Amino acid sequence: MITLTPAADKAIKRFLRGVENPVAGLRIFVSGGGCAGLQYSLRLEQEKAEDDYEFDLAGTTLLVDPMSRPMLDGLTVDFIDSLTQTGFKFSNPNATASCACGQSFSA
Repeated sequence: MITLTPAADKAIKRFLRGVENPVAGLRIFVSGGGCAGLQYSLRLEQEKAEDDYEFDLAGTTLLVDPMSRPMLDGLTVDFIDSLTQTGFKFSNPNATASCACGQSFSA
């Protein structure tokens, strides 16, 4: 299960309101990269893939591919908007290590 904090939910809904074309949801996935080996990525999807897991969180549809799902189980997504940082912050209980910025991890 993935959890969105109220700040993340608000930021995602604000972002989705500004989209011109309808979307199936917001994809959250893990890909190789970042200073710790794996990184989180977000992308708007026009269509849901047949093997996607779909999470409806307070009206926000998150799509997760089967390969990313085990690494994202228990993930909490927050949104930070401060003088020094603006963006999504990820807290993942599956991460064995993460970089200082919190954008990449190893499992």
